[in-house]
Amino acid sequence: MEDRVKEIMGAVFEVDPSTINQDSSTDTIENWDSIRHMSLVVALEEEFDVQFDDDQVADMQNYKLVLLTLQELQG
Repeated sequence: MEDRVKEIMGAVFEVDPSTINQDSSTDTIENWDSIRHMSLVVALEEEFDVQFDDDQVADMQNYKLVLLTLQELQG
């Protein structure tokens, strides 16, 4: 799952997926703005066949929280 998330984040934020790590966040990825955040949410929902609620969308501000949220939804 981690590699798939990194690939999606790399594509959405136009960065090399290998540069995404536990510290990657809205503060460290320059292209991570509100519009691309929503693109990330849609891409993750499609890839993993999940649906995020508004609180989850707002909370996913770094790579670690994206993974945790996905893991929670997938049980």
